[in-house]
Amino acid sequence: MILALFTTGVVSAAAVPETAYGHIAMTREEAPIATPESAKLTVAVKTPSKKTAYATTKAYSTPGASAETESIVRSYFNDIPVMAEIARCESGFRHTLSDGSTLTGRVDSADTGVMQINKRYHQRTANAMDLNLENIYDNMAYARHLYETQGLQPWRASSACWNRTLAANI
Repeated sequence: MILALFTTGVVSAAAVPETAYGHIAMTREEAPIATPESAKLTVAVKTPSKKTAYATTKAYSTPGASAETESIVRSYFNDIPVMAEIARCESGFRHTLSDGSTLTGRVDSADTGVMQINKRYHQRTANAMDLNLENIYDNMAYARHLYETQGLQPWRASSACWNRTLAANI
């Protein structure tokens, strides 16, 4: 893969290897868009009893390109901007790889999807909530659940990244 760098009056290119995460940059044509029947949009709704209910509707596609994923994540977490920054730090706004598989962690392969939810610790609870962590919308819904029950603690390992971004935006 070639990454072009543009500076004032100078254009240079550098070879950039693919990583376990897939392509560093993809054009719109390279980005796969899967349309699985199981793609769902899950939205947390506060009920009068202050419990969180999760309403689910069908979604039209599962994004593969980071620009599309970023838009979806920022829209979903519009009310909790720090969660979008966490997604940027954890996954670079990627949920699927160029081969259509779900992004997994580099350090811990149990970390899954755009929010890098660890299946080893959270799969059972996600299943009980009828959430599929490999689906981007369910991945974000579970991340919202974690945020509402544990705050930012589940993502403290990447806090050096997202805390710096938040401080710069204040």
